[in-house]
Amino acid sequence: MKRFFCFLALTVAAILAGCGKPDFSDAEKKTIASLALNTLPALKPDTTNRFADEPAAAALGSTLFFDVGMSRDGTVSCSTCHKIDRQFQDDLPQAVGVGHTNRRTMPLAGVARDPWFFWDGRRDSLWAQALTPLENPLEQAGNRAAYAHYVKARFGERYERIFGPLPDLSSIPPNASPLGSDAEKTAWNAMSDAQRDAINGVYANIGKAIAAFERSIEPAPTRFDRFALDLATGAEPKGDAVFSREEILGLKLFIGKANCVTCHNGPRFTDNGFHNTGVSPVADLQQDRGRVDAVAQVEADPFNCFGAYRDGEASACGELRFMVKDASELVRAYKTPSLRGAATRPPYMHAGQFSSLDEVVAHYAKAGPSVEGTSEIHPLELSYRERAALVAFLKTLSE
Repeated sequence: MKRFFCFLALTVAAILAGCGKPDFSDAEKKTIASLALNTLPALKPDTTNRFADEPAAAALGSTLFFDVGMSRDGTVSCSTCHKIDRQFQDDLPQAVGVGHTNRRTMPLAGVARDPWFFWDGRRDSLWAQALTPLENPLEQAGNRAAYAHYVKARFGERYERIFGPLPDLSSIPPNASPLGSDAEKTAWNAMSDAQRDAINGVYANIGKAIAAFERSIEPAPTRFDRFALDLATGAEPKGDAVFSREEILGLKLFIGKANCVTCHNGPRFTDNGFHNTGVSPVADLQQDRGRVDAVAQVEADPFNCFGAYRDGEASACGELRFMVKDASELVRAYKTPSLRGAATRPPYMHAGQFSSLDEVVAHYAKAGPSVEGTSEIHPLELSYRERAALVAFLKTLSE
C-alpha cells in the first residue's frame, strides 16, 4: 500500500509539473526547430558600411550612443530611449526625448539583421536609421553641422584614426541642416555644395559608427531555446527546459491553430514584413498611416542605399530597388516585431496600445476591422484556457 501511494504521489506531481516528453508531430518538430536561436545564421557583412565590423568604429559608436552631448540641449542620447538594462527600449507607450513622439521604442537585439528600420521601415540601413533621431525635433533635436563640430572637438583624434581626416570646419556655421529650424535651413542653403557634402560625409560616418556598435547587440538564449534543442536532439529535458502542459499547449497553438508563426517566424520570431493587423490609433497623437507613408521617406533620404554616402556597390541595394511602393496592404501596416523578450517589455504595438500580452492575444482573437485599409487577421475561436496558454508560451521567450 505504501508503494502504491508513493507511485500515485509521483504520478500527480508529474502531471502538475507537466513532466514527460511532449507529443509533437514531425512537422511540428521541424517548425519548432526553425524557431530556435541556434539556427540563427552568422550576421552578414554590411557592404554599405565598410566600418561595420571595425572594433574601433564600434567603440566610438558606443561612446556616441550613450553621450547626451549628441542632442540639442545636452539631455538626450540614443540610450535615453534604448536603455541598456531594458533590452534597449524604455517601457513607455511612446518614446520621449526632447519631445513626446508618436511611436513605441523598439528593442535593438538583432536589429542589424533587419532589412528595414523603424516601425514603418522609413530607413533602409542600420547606419541611416542611427542618423534619423539625431535631427528629429522630438528625439535628439540636433543638426548635422553642430554634430560635426561636436565630434571634432570631443572625439577628433578617434574619428580620424577610423575614418580619415576631418574636413576644415572653420567656415562651417555652428548650426546648419536641411531639416532644422528656418535659421538652420538658411545657414545650410548658404553653404557651398562642397561644404554640404563634407558635413554629410561626417554625419554619415557618425551613423556608421553607431551602427557598428548596434551590430553587437544580439538576442540571448531563453527557456524556449533550451526546450527546442532538447526536442530536436531527443535529450531528456532538465531544469527550466521542462515545459508545463500549458506552455506546450501554447506552443502548439502558436505554430498551429492560432497561426502566429505565419508572421512571427524564424529564430527572431519575425518575418521582417509590414502588416495591417487592425490596431486602432491612439487618440491625440498625430496621424500615423504606417508603411504607406514611409515609402516616399526612404526614397528621399540622401543616406539611402542609392545615395552618395553608401560604401560598396549598388548591388547591395536590392531591398530598395525592388521595394513595394504602391499597394493597398501598405496602409496602416507596421513592422512585425520580434517576440524575443516581449513578455518583459510591455506595452505593445507601435504606439503602446495594449498594456499586456493578454490584451494582445484578445485583439488577435477578436480581429476587429482596421480604421483604414484592410486588416490581415481573422477572428479566432480561442477559449480562455487557450489564450492563457499562448501567453504562457510567449513568456518562455524571455529570460
